[in-house]
Amino acid sequence: MQLNHYNTNFKKRTFPITLVCENVTNAPNIGSLFRIADAFGIEKIVFCGDDIPMGRKMTRTSRATEKVVQYKICDNALDVITNLKTEGYTVFSLEITNTSTAIHQCHFISNKAIALVIGDENFGVSEDLLNNSDAIVHIDMFGQNSSMNVVQATNIALYEITKQIR
Repeated sequence: MQLNHYNTNFKKRTFPITLVCENVTNAPNIGSLFRIADAFGIEKIVFCGDDIPMGRKMTRTSRATEKVVQYKICDNALDVITNLKTEGYTVFSLEITNTSTAIHQCHFISNKAIALVIGDENFGVSEDLLNNSDAIVHIDMFGQNSSMNVVQATNIALYEITKQIR
């Protein structure tokens, strides 16, 4: 028998992870980010940038998870991560660079607050945020393409992080 959210054995948990979304502006992607934030027990999401769509297109994908996941909208992502660092967060940016580390080789500490920065659907995480991150992590890829959808990448990253810190 297939299980649903009424009869699974999953224990509800919240992890000290804040997802910082720099210029993620596609409504279905935003809705999907709410769903995975809820699924992985993420503490909150911070959407940064202009014109973050929170309307019907987003809610069709979110399936009402925007009502249970804490979130806020801010103008400047650099200000957000600067403030999070002063609050004791370790900032990880999810991006492929010449200095990034494979996410599975990174060691996440269970009692340390984490900010995971994801970037614009077309341009990734900005140079300013990369330069102000504590670490840059990437997902190993084995095909010809050098990128994946921001939601797919965030899913993989949150799975790895929560796997390590639970």
